[in-house]
Amino acid sequence: MKELWIRVDHTIPSTLKTELLTHADGRCNVAILSNNDLKLASGLKIKTASTDPHSDIRLLTSDYRSDGRLPAHSAVEVIVKESSDEARALQLAENGATYLIIQCPNWKIIPLENLIAKAKKETTLLAEVSNISDAKIALQTLELGVGGVVINPKSPDEILEMDHFLKGLQENLSLVKAKIISVKPLSSGARVCVDTTELMKPGEGMLVGSQSSGMFLVEAEVHRNPHVEPRPFRVNAGPVSSYVLTPNFRTRYLSELKTGDEILIVDRSGKARTGHVGRVKIELRPMMLVEATADGHHYATILQNAETVRLISENSSKSISEIKSGDEVLVRIEEGGRHFGTLVADETVIER
Repeated sequence: MKELWIRVDHTIPSTLKTELLTHADGRCNVAILSNNDLKLASGLKIKTASTDPHSDIRLLTSDYRSDGRLPAHSAVEVIVKESSDEARALQLAENGATYLIIQCPNWKIIPLENLIAKAKKETTLLAEVSNISDAKIALQTLELGVGGVVINPKSPDEILEMDHFLKGLQENLSLVKAKIISVKPLSSGARVCVDTTELMKPGEGMLVGSQSSGMFLVEAEVHRNPHVEPRPFRVNAGPVSSYVLTPNFRTRYLSELKTGDEILIVDRSGKARTGHVGRVKIELRPMMLVEATADGHHYATILQNAETVRLISENSSKSISEIKSGDEVLVRIEEGGRHFGTLVADETVIER
């Protein structure tokens, strides 16, 4: 799990400090405080970091110099402007730093790549960021990303926004088995292929469906066949009117997607990751209606009638041209309605 730390500015009013800490409690892992402000965190579950040796984590500032073993449970701030700063950070990791808080005022990606590749696994790298855009870069750099981020919030809303973003990266989806009850060929319709900037693996794809309450896991074109090469960047997702699940568990219509948009890539275990749309292709193709039941409810999706389109099951996947009544596939079930793609859990909506 990626960690979220906040740095509470000692110059802001005490009432705002208390408000920030209250909102951080239960959402953030650690609050960086001045020694005089440690008392504000008493009674809260959030851990503290400061230069006071009595705090949960001993904070060592950027001017800290030592060739010996670092104190246990220590976090060292390192400003990385050149290669010598990277070397110092790596030496601090060798000397037992539990956390390295990395500030990159100039180059933001290459220094993090170097540190992620070389730092000891026992040391957690934290990137100090000023916004969600920088957080995304840091958390995805060199695929593994840093272990977490440090923010300096000016309002509780910034904490809530970053917490929501991180949970969207890390939460797994709950998928259930649905039993196919009907497969019916339809005439041609406007079909959407979503080409991503990702390479997907067998068992990965996107959640799409005719109803937001029941979305089918459609596999990427990862399988080799005698007629066409695999296209592991592509999901043949269905008609323009279908829903697709995107980050933060929002739904969008397939017709809305365009180059650069974020998309959610999901595997059969429910593990989700964020990808980006590289291209969207809309073409007229023959379609297929697929209907299934799960937990006594009826769900449907429409897909292109083609051998390369596959629905994912618990242990394998099957082409839409081979699926028949009684087969089981994976779906995501959700109660409530949607308002412009956002879940409204208590709203009653009937989808057919």
